[in-house]
This record gives sequence, C-alpha cells and structure tokens, in this order.
Amino acid sequence: MYEEFFNLTTKPFELVPNPEFLFLSKSHKKAITYLDYGIKERVGFILLTGEIGSGKTTILRNLIKGLGDRVVLSKVFNTRVTSEQLIAMVNEDFGLEVSGKDRLTLLRELNEFLIDQYARGNQPILIVDEAQNLSPDLLEEVRLLSNLETDRSKLLQIILVGQPELRKALHQPELKQLRQRIGISCHLKPLCLDETGNYIHHRLEVAGNRDAVELPPETIEIIYQFSRGIPRLINIIGDFLMISAFAEQTREISVDLVREVVGELEEDANYWGDEDVEEISSSRALSPKVAERLDRVEEALSVIVHGGAGDFIDKLISIEKHMGEIAGGIDARLTVIDSSVGSILREVKTLKDKTALLEKRVDIEPDKKRKGMLGWMSS
Repeated sequence: MYEEFFNLTTKPFELVPNPEFLFLSKSHKKAITYLDYGIKERVGFILLTGEIGSGKTTILRNLIKGLGDRVVLSKVFNTRVTSEQLIAMVNEDFGLEVSGKDRLTLLRELNEFLIDQYARGNQPILIVDEAQNLSPDLLEEVRLLSNLETDRSKLLQIILVGQPELRKALHQPELKQLRQRIGISCHLKPLCLDETGNYIHHRLEVAGNRDAVELPPETIEIIYQFSRGIPRLINIIGDFLMISAFAEQTREISVDLVREVVGELEEDANYWGDEDVEEISSSRALSPKVAERLDRVEEALSVIVHGGAGDFIDKLISIEKHMGEIAGGIDARLTVIDSSVGSILREVKTLKDKTALLEKRVDIEPDKKRKGMLGWMSS
C-alpha cells in the first residue's frame, strides 16, 4: 500500500515471523548461540522462553532454516491435548501412521523410528511450542520421551518453547526430574531503548530503505515506553505509523503522530490491561539514569525517617541535588512519577521546616541537641 511512497520493496513491520527480518539483540544473540550449541552437542533438553511477541518463533524458524539434512524435525504447536494426542502428533509430524493406534503402539513405533534414524546417522528433534500450556502430566510425558536412548546418546532431542510461565511450571515439585534434565536454558529479554531504535531501522533497511522515514529520538522513546521493548508491539506501532505518515504524505514521524497512534492503539486493544497502566508510567519506563536517581532519593528519605539525625542535613542536600537532576529528566506525561516527585518535595520541605524550627527553639549543647533530635525523629 505505502511501499512505493517510501521506496520500500516490502512492508517492514509485518507480524509474520520472517527470519530475514531477524534482529540480533544481545539477548537474541545469546539465545541463538545457546540453541546452536545445544543442537550440535545433542543436549537432551533445551528450554527457550520469552514474553509473547519477543521473537521466539522467529528464532526457531531461523534455527530450522540453518539445520543440515541430517536433522529430522517434529513440531508440536497445539499443546492443549491429551497424552495420547500428544504422542500421535509427534509421530504424525515424523511421518508415521497414527490412525486407529493406541498409546502403547504409538510409543513402540516411535521408539523403532528413532532407532532407525540413529542407525542412519540422522538427528531427530522434537520442538514443543507454547509448552506453558502443557499440564504437569503432559510435561512428565515429554520427559519420558527423552528416556528413549542408546548406551551412548539420546535418540530424541527435545526443545521446549514457551512464555515465562513455563519456567514457573517447571519448578513444581513433581517436575523435578524434568527440570534436572534441562541442559540448555535461555530467556529472550525485551529490547532496551537503544535496541528499539536499531530494531526499527534494521527492519526498514531489510525492507529496502533504512531512511524511509525520519524518526527523532523522542519518537523512538515513546515507542519504547509503550511497547516495553517487545518486538511484536513495535511492529504494530511501526505499521500504523507508516500508514498514518502515508495518509499525510509525509516522511517525518512527529512526536504528536506517535502519541496519537499509541493512544488509539491502547484505547482499541488495551494491550497491557488496566492493572498495568500505572506500570507503564513507572520508573522502569524511564531512562536508567532517571530511575537510578529516583532510587537514590527514596534511599535518602528512608535514612532520614529511620536513621539518626547526624546524617540529616547531608541527606537533605543529597535529595536536593538528585531532585534537580530528576526534574530535568522526567517526562511530563508520566503523571504517576510527577505525583511521586511532588510528594517527595513536600516531605523534604516538611522535614527542613521541622529542622529549622528545632534549631530556633532548642537552646542546648550540641551533644544534647543531637540527642533531642534523635528523640524527635524516633517519636
């Protein structure tokens, strides 16, 4: 629709997991290295987790694309099944006949198939996607499949792929044996702010024109704050921005345009849910420096409230210093943070007023004054 206007050969922000658009963030590079090592070394169990839209399927497709001819794959994507259905899907994807056969027959034929593949020098791999939906009983069933082995090596290599809930499920006491068999474990983390900008330009470049649009740093920061670094959400925002810019016949993505698109997306789709609205505006959505300064302010206040008065004035000075830095770095749109800063400023002012009042009214020796302030602070 808009490719010709932006001198692109294809749409840059489609949601299909196309390996050609794979962006190697630090986390993705690590995951690919681990997966490649695990497959080459024939590690029995490999675990890959990540949030929805973090790029798990894209990495898997890239992995499958690079596997040699000796690898024989079975991929299971429907995990809301019974034990018998699960084994039937594994066998069917390996090319075995499953119609009218019971569980024991399916297992026997799978074992015979794996032995035959081993004799041929092939490497059977089972990929179980959306594994967080498997019940503990089915996860145990998957573990039992890994018992198919010779004296020298496993007959079947298993890759479990799922959302972070999968890691929690694996910590159940009844899955201790499965947990102990996982030889490679990697988790895909969201992109950071810099990676978000690089990701957007990478996809534009793969699509034919890295400079198709102008993206000021402020626009990338808004995209990052809303998407939380999740590639799928970045793609959704990116596609809407391209359509909106095309409609206005402009190649400049303004801050106002990004705000408008993000606002409409959240209103229509509510990606994060009402319970997460406050989290979007939290310090985690800010730059690391601003978040660090807020932590320092909270720490200083804690010392004032719970510590001795000897550090009182020094902490007030520290707070004033960091508050000045924070005031210059916090986005006015983050109302939750604005409210927190205002509350801190009011508390600092109250404490300073109390200190000044005590210094005027209490006329005692310095050591007695300190003792009196300590008593006031603890009361």
